[in-house]
Amino acid sequence: MLGIAKSRVRKWIAIVGFGGAGLMVLTIALFLTFDRYFPPSLTGINQVSVEVLDRDGKLLRAFVTKQGRWRLRTRLEDIDSEFVKLLIAYEDKRFWSHAGVDPYAMLRAAGQFVANGRIVSGASTITMQLARLLEPRKRRSLLSKVRQIILALQIERHLNKQQILQAYLTLAPYGGNLEGIRAASLAYFAKEPKGLTLSQAALLVALPQSPEQRRPDRFAKNAKLARDVVLKRVSEINVILPSEVARATLKPVSDTRFSLPQLAPHLAQKALRLFPEKNRHIVTVRKKHQQSLEEVARVHARTIDKKASVALILADAQTGEILAEVGSPDYLSGERAGWIDMTDAMRSPGSALKPFVYGLAFEEGLIKPETLIMDSPADFSGYRPQNFDLQYQGEVSIRHALQKSLNVPAVHLLEAVGPSRLLALFRRAGIKVELPRTDQPGLAIALGGMGISLRGLTGLYSALANGGRKIPLANGLEPEPVSPVANWSILLQPDASWYVNDILLGARAPNNTKSLKIAYKTGTSYGYRDAWSIGYDGRHVLGVWVGRPDNGSVPGITGRLTAAPILFDAFAKSGLEIAPFKPAPAGITRTANQNLPITLRRFKTSANSSIVAGISEAEPRIVYPPEGAQVELGKNGKQKYLPLVMKLQNGRPPFRWLANGRLFSPGTRKRIATWVPDGAGYSKLTVIDAVGRASSVNVYISKIE
Repeated sequence: MLGIAKSRVRKWIAIVGFGGAGLMVLTIALFLTFDRYFPPSLTGINQVSVEVLDRDGKLLRAFVTKQGRWRLRTRLEDIDSEFVKLLIAYEDKRFWSHAGVDPYAMLRAAGQFVANGRIVSGASTITMQLARLLEPRKRRSLLSKVRQIILALQIERHLNKQQILQAYLTLAPYGGNLEGIRAASLAYFAKEPKGLTLSQAALLVALPQSPEQRRPDRFAKNAKLARDVVLKRVSEINVILPSEVARATLKPVSDTRFSLPQLAPHLAQKALRLFPEKNRHIVTVRKKHQQSLEEVARVHARTIDKKASVALILADAQTGEILAEVGSPDYLSGERAGWIDMTDAMRSPGSALKPFVYGLAFEEGLIKPETLIMDSPADFSGYRPQNFDLQYQGEVSIRHALQKSLNVPAVHLLEAVGPSRLLALFRRAGIKVELPRTDQPGLAIALGGMGISLRGLTGLYSALANGGRKIPLANGLEPEPVSPVANWSILLQPDASWYVNDILLGARAPNNTKSLKIAYKTGTSYGYRDAWSIGYDGRHVLGVWVGRPDNGSVPGITGRLTAAPILFDAFAKSGLEIAPFKPAPAGITRTANQNLPITLRRFKTSANSSIVAGISEAEPRIVYPPEGAQVELGKNGKQKYLPLVMKLQNGRPPFRWLANGRLFSPGTRKRIATWVPDGAGYSKLTVIDAVGRASSVNVYISKIE
């Protein structure tokens, strides 16, 4: 009988065993089939904030998601290892070994519920919590819990443990619109989670369980209690030494919420516009330089004019990489039109192009730094430039003329080398410039009679900092990487570049600024609209522009008094070490005037220009058409009149022309202008010269039948 009983027991054990195994196989088969046809939706893991990072991976600026959340993608290597240790020990100690569900934790939780009649501890693993974040439950129920368990098992099939932990730490709630440990660490501690203290790490472990009730910025007391619970638990299970826990418990919890970094707004907007599909942009700027220059721009803008903007660019001349880029002092300022990126705006450079005129003259062997040149009133076929202070210094050295930014010597030199040579230099450098539509390139471009951007001008000066060799400036948003080797272009020969550097290095620093061993040049455009200062050492170049984005004048701004102090302040606060200049090329020395060859002791002016006794032009006078003239004009076949040609004598250029009070030619140095009438009848034509003197004539326009 006993043998029969044992046989029956073994039979039932076999039936139960085979049945259980069969049920397990069937369950697994059903799960795999379900997973195949209904895979988990993991798209939420990639719905993160767009980030703009500096060259070292530091956050410059982030944007909220479409749902208005700060959700920064997280990688395990970016998190303090102690935090990960605390999280696993407190939340899911068998995380690395279970398959998404911890059966021991579930049995423990069930036993505690039966014994106490209430939930004492949960059994959710980190994977299950991730499942809940990916598919939020509308309400708690047994069915939703089963769904969460199935989704957790699916997640474990599709992601490895590191990916699961990273996804959880990207999506976990931390109060308000903060999601993920990086957003929380930046908002509550103003730092990335790589360098968390034990106290900070424990707080971030505690927050996701009840993020709204434990927010330190609103409920600091609750946050501290929750943090201390975590510290006590990890101390009890010997994860952290009790002495360290005791010290961490004494730390207060700050109730401050910091703003996430919002640097380089124009660069960030450019990244969004150029690459809308990307959520991570790495640019060439360095965070500490960007912060310093933005602060310099803000401070100085307050002292200039309420509508004035300030823009700066700092670049490495040897690599072309832009290290800082400030488009305005305040992106959100309506008065300053802060959203306009003034690093790319085309503006008149004033005298800031003169070093390249001198460089071309050095290159052609026309001058040396100690060559003498005349600074006196001169007439260049009707073009009569004046110095900024309306004074003249007579015969001066080339060195003195460039350091003092005298206008007449620069025009003499440009006439000698030719405006086309200067424009060819811009093209060779890949620099975009804007010339007046109605004028051919003339001598006025030596004094700013054209448009160029701060980026373009800074790029030109980078060649001076690099011995005459130029590489395109880049900020990391270019379609293709810029190669420092393949993109060299020789703008100036080394000796010409060295002469210019040697002269500008001797320019006196602005008043009330710290003297720095940098070369620099300033520029002021006509009508006090733009003030420039570009400076450089042996490796770095820094450009500054000041003015109004609407092209209005700012009374009193000049390159030397306004932009140059900003340049020196920015260089001093940038955190850069001033790089020494390269030594003089072989055979190049500083030579006194008396030791120069006879042909280089004095610069001989062109026969096309003449020295005049003074600038005392008569008032402007319209000589054609004469007062009261009746002018018959034909039509061009498109129901428009042919243009009327007007001629002017005397006056000081540039000239503005008006017809019936409406401006139709904003500024030209030519003494001939054309105007297309709207129709027949009387019209009043007016010209105004540079000092405000005017001449008018009344004419009658009739059509040719």
